[in-house]
Amino acid sequence: MKRFVLMLLTLVIAASASYAQGGVNNKPDEQLTKDEAVIRIGEFTLKVQDLTNTLTTLDADIERLKTELEQTVAAVKECNKSLYDLIGATEADVAAFRQKLGVLEGKVRSMKNLPNDVLAEKVEEVKALDAELAVLKGNKIAVLPEFFDRIVTLQKDIKGLYRTPSIKRYTVGTWAENKDCLWNIAGNIDNYGDPFMWPKIWQANTEIIRNPDIIHPGQVLVIPQKNPKTEDEIKAERKYFRKKRAAAAARAAEAANATEEVKTTDKSAQKGN
Repeated sequence: MKRFVLMLLTLVIAASASYAQGGVNNKPDEQLTKDEAVIRIGEFTLKVQDLTNTLTTLDADIERLKTELEQTVAAVKECNKSLYDLIGATEADVAAFRQKLGVLEGKVRSMKNLPNDVLAEKVEEVKALDAELAVLKGNKIAVLPEFFDRIVTLQKDIKGLYRTPSIKRYTVGTWAENKDCLWNIAGNIDNYGDPFMWPKIWQANTEIIRNPDIIHPGQVLVIPQKNPKTEDEIKAERKYFRKKRAAAAARAAEAANATEEVKTTDKSAQKGN
């Protein structure tokens, strides 16, 4: 056995010189001599053994790390359970809170990608996000380390979504040239593109518009942001139409009375004849 090892070492040393000169390492297997083949086999055997030892070590490390991971996960679960018990929450409660917070974060990310002029028209939506966050902040689960920093960041992001709407104005033209009335101004594509939004313009300019049916050339009207009609605007619109219907009914009654008077007069004239 010793003689074999000595011979193998001798061959390895001899091969080293050959390798340095670009010998055995560059030869295909079928061109090797017997001694060179023994050297190559020995080299591969040593490499395999080395790799086997490395694999064994890595396997042992993996098993050790798995054990440590399991212990760490168990410790984290135990720690979380203690925290949940302190605030009177269950894992299901925390999972539900986590999902709601994630959804809200997604909404805020989407809003942050909008341009300023669009954000200025979405003040009510931003307020709704603020309200959602307030509900989450009111939950004791919000104080858990997992959520605290996220909520602080989210609050800053939502505050950053508020934009001051720019004031848009419109100068009334003549009926003959522009056909300007509140209905047509609201229907203008540069304003709302929707004539049914005319009450918004009326209510934003009541100091110069007494009767929404009458506006004058040269009047400069404030055009509010394109948002759904407010409750006050809807009430004003309904009151306007009630008055219009009442006035129309009164005119119809007057016309009917006048017709009846004419008929009575005609009948009296006929009897006199």
